[in-house]
Amino acid sequence: NQKEKRITKSQKKARAAANHVAQEAYSSVPHSFVFHRGQIGKNVGQLILDVRKVMEPYTAESLKVRRKNVLKDFVAVAGPLGVTHFMIFNKTPSSVNMRVARLPKGPMLHFRVLKYSLIKDVVSSLKKHRMHDQQFTHHPLLVLNNFGSDGMQVKLMATMFQHMFPSINVHKVNLNNIKRCVLLNYNTETKEIEFRHYSLKVVPVGMSRGVKKLMQEKFPNMSKFEDISELLMKGANLSESEAEQDGEHNITELPQAYSGRGNMASQQSAVRLTEIGPRMTLQLTKIEEGMGEGNVLYHSMISKSEEEIQELLNRKEVQLKEKEERRKHQEQNVTKKKEKLEENKKKSLEGMKRKRSSAEEDSEVEDPGMQNEAVAAESDDEVEYYRQAVGAEPDEDMFPSAKKRKRAFPAKYPGRDKGAHSAKRSVSEVRTGRGWKKSKDGEKAFGKKTKPAGKTFGAKKGGRENKFGAKKKKFELNKKDKLFKSKGHNGNQSFKKKGAGARQGFKQRKGKG
Repeated sequence: NQKEKRITKSQKKARAAANHVAQEAYSSVPHSFVFHRGQIGKNVGQLILDVRKVMEPYTAESLKVRRKNVLKDFVAVAGPLGVTHFMIFNKTPSSVNMRVARLPKGPMLHFRVLKYSLIKDVVSSLKKHRMHDQQFTHHPLLVLNNFGSDGMQVKLMATMFQHMFPSINVHKVNLNNIKRCVLLNYNTETKEIEFRHYSLKVVPVGMSRGVKKLMQEKFPNMSKFEDISELLMKGANLSESEAEQDGEHNITELPQAYSGRGNMASQQSAVRLTEIGPRMTLQLTKIEEGMGEGNVLYHSMISKSEEEIQELLNRKEVQLKEKEERRKHQEQNVTKKKEKLEENKKKSLEGMKRKRSSAEEDSEVEDPGMQNEAVAAESDDEVEYYRQAVGAEPDEDMFPSAKKRKRAFPAKYPGRDKGAHSAKRSVSEVRTGRGWKKSKDGEKAFGKKTKPAGKTFGAKKGGRENKFGAKKKKFELNKKDKLFKSKGHNGNQSFKKKGAGARQGFKQRKGKG
């Protein structure tokens, strides 16, 4: 058991080390995004999927693209994921275009897709195709042809394509991992690039087709052979489609043993390529700095002189300076706004502190309203004492505080400020609900304290002086009131009118009768 535990621990360590190495190797190789911009058709959409198949396994196979996504969104996502290259397709009414960009600072190469064929079109044209899933577990081998010609744009294209695929160390590479090949051929006359994708196969050389059949466990029909030597030497009964032309152009000596029977180290074998698609014919239109926002380094249609280029550079510098000034001005405005907000905040806090302190001070001081009520109560007691002692009403100027207290009542009820009649009136108003109506000063008569402390004593007291004073008040009010003359015997204004009207109506009915 201890041995098994030791073995399992060592295995775990080995797996952890292998995973760490694999992660480092995976992060060190270039990765790519293949997507489109704008409206594209069904065929261009299938072309994008085929190009993703070529760039496997270091590409996003199921990348989702939405209409609201912009190029900055892909750039922001590409950094954490370790994406180094973009291949962007778009379609116009006249052409299909492809852009290849290096992250994060460019450059960006613009190509026009003159011709293209999908994987299904290429495979359907072949009698035998060699394409299986194991071929796409490793990156393809890149072959560049005729990119050594003069010209800055050609060298830049070569370096861009080289860095899109992982580099191969010749001394450490495992030949069994190379199952595919990408060929880019540059035509100096037409300035076009041929993009091809092949499946790679290695077969031994130096033996007849019959021996190869036997090694592959495919036994041919030997009924017509007289001797086994005929099968080994002539390779009879083989169709023309099976006969493949091998020569110096594809025969090489293998440094390692390759998968397949007969492919031994230090033996000659033939390398055979089978196209699996897609294929494209590209033409470079222009090269830009940055992610499509910088200066144009090369343009296939437009050529500018040095003076025009210098003028463009000067104009660009002026635009950059203006942009920098605007940015500084915006920063200053932001800082000023922040300072104003802080000042307003400090002022508001100081004001709140002042209000709190003033409220605390006022709570300690006696309320002036209570003092006025106390003075008014004392003056009312003096008036009542004068009435009891002298037996007559005091003059108006003798007690001014009591006079002010009497005028505090609303003019709607003129007899409410004196005697028991006002007290009874207020109680009846409360019972009937009229006390809830608002007075002229905006306060409710019911909620307002109409009389201070000590006033109710005179109102409730039923002495001679109080009755006399009450009768005097009624006399003065009836004397001043003009409506008293128009009223009837018992104070009802409509008593006579009703009686007269009734008598007149009786006489008319009597006359008619």
